Amino acid sequence: MKRWFILSAIGSDRPGLVAELAQLIFDCDSNLEDSRMTILGTDFAVILLCSSNASDAAARIAVGAKRLERDHGLTILLRSLEGKLRPSIPAPGTALYRVEAVGEDRAGIVAGLCRVLADRSVNITELTTRNRPGPGGSPTYELTIQAEVPESSDVRDLRDALEAEADRLVIDVALLRVTDP
Repeated sequence: MKRWFILSAIGSDRPGLVAELAQLIFDCDSNLEDSRMTILGTDFAVILLCSSNASDAAARIAVGAKRLERDHGLTILLRSLEGKLRPSIPAPGTALYRVEAVGEDRAGIVAGLCRVLADRSVNITELTTRNRPGPGGSPTYELTIQAEVPESSDVRDLRDALEAEADRLVIDVALLRVTDP
């Protein structure tokens, strides 16, 4: 029977961490199904979706993860997934949209825009933010959200609510339908 696991790890960035984690998954008779990796500040962060037919895979991965924590200063979390995986993105009954926002960096941008989405039962499937030098040296904040909007939603209402929040935050926002997920 196929079992599914999520492994997440964070720690000081250095070459070879992805290779170490991928080797651990392979050595434990598991398959790396999906992954996301990035560098935030000075730290490496990764989340891996793994599967295995081996009944002892989780225990073996946990032992190997402890070794990697000790040897490489990583913090690793391993979680077994119960039941079936969720449907692919976008989930049935939803349409995929992208929210793009840009403006002068200020506290509350992510909280405000995400609250608008949550209040309308919109599920965020991916979120990225960046700070970049803007004109004149002041930081410019960029946010991109991929989200599943229920087909029963009033997209005009969602767009209006996002624009109202953007006006409050003094940023620009766009809501775009993704035609090719």
